[in-house]
Amino acid sequence: PDAPERTEVLGRLAIAPHLLDSALDADEISRASFSTDCLSIIWKQPKNVSIQEQLKFDVGSMGLFLQRGQLTVILSECPPSFTSAEFQGSRCARDALLKLLDHTIVHYLGHLKVIKQITVELGSKITFSMENQYLLQMLALAESLIYYINAIEANGGVLAKLESHAQQLGLDAQRLGVLHDLVADNQQCARQARIYSDVVSGLMDTRGTIINNNVSVLLKKLTLISIIFLPLNLLASIGGMSEFSMMTMGIDWKISYSLFLLCLVLLGWGSWHALVHLLETRQRRGRHVMSPGRRTGKDQVPHVMER
Repeated sequence: PDAPERTEVLGRLAIAPHLLDSALDADEISRASFSTDCLSIIWKQPKNVSIQEQLKFDVGSMGLFLQRGQLTVILSECPPSFTSAEFQGSRCARDALLKLLDHTIVHYLGHLKVIKQITVELGSKITFSMENQYLLQMLALAESLIYYINAIEANGGVLAKLESHAQQLGLDAQRLGVLHDLVADNQQCARQARIYSDVVSGLMDTRGTIINNNVSVLLKKLTLISIIFLPLNLLASIGGMSEFSMMTMGIDWKISYSLFLLCLVLLGWGSWHALVHLLETRQRRGRHVMSPGRRTGKDQVPHVMER
């Protein structure tokens, strides 16, 4: 809201200016405060996903003020649609408040489902990647999950406070049951966010190792190609001089140079297989040395049979 709207809101709701500032501050923590005729809630909600250089899931704040049978919602972006099916059947402001809180929890669960799908897709791309682009996107997802966990758990504190002041809020048995369901859904949402955060954080190092291994394999292949072409370049340089033409002057140049090219191909093919076989043999010997051997002779533990 701009300056005239802020003045109008402060005058109509008769609330403290810091509550309005808190409702528009994205870094404000969730809390609930009670007065004689007003319930003030600072609630954390997920923002719309921003796709710029990388995916980013962030959270924002909104203010909920319940007084004199009216619910006032103050937020800077992402206004909810109170005409949707989620808010059908609201008979009073308390019903609208509970449905709005439920709408936010469902919004969190939807984003967590998207984060899981993106994590699986990034994991499959990282398996064959040699750049850190996808790894940086996964790091951004891990950071977003931390913000989500903080916001969801803070909202859980607000729900617990509302549950303890249900009589003061004038909630009947049906609305109190809805509030109990909101507490359980929010706990499940927080648990799911923590699981996703642990999985993403735990696999970050492993997927970084996969990228390093892909680069190492590529460098190994390039090194083999360089080693093979080094003698081939030397022989090709010598064969391309006039001495080779003088040595094969009795043979048609088409036949002589074709045979020379065939020898180079066979030499390169043989060098490639010889180097690959040598490297594989050394790797097998290294694994055999590191693996524990069997006990024989005096190293065996005798089996003692007791009667």
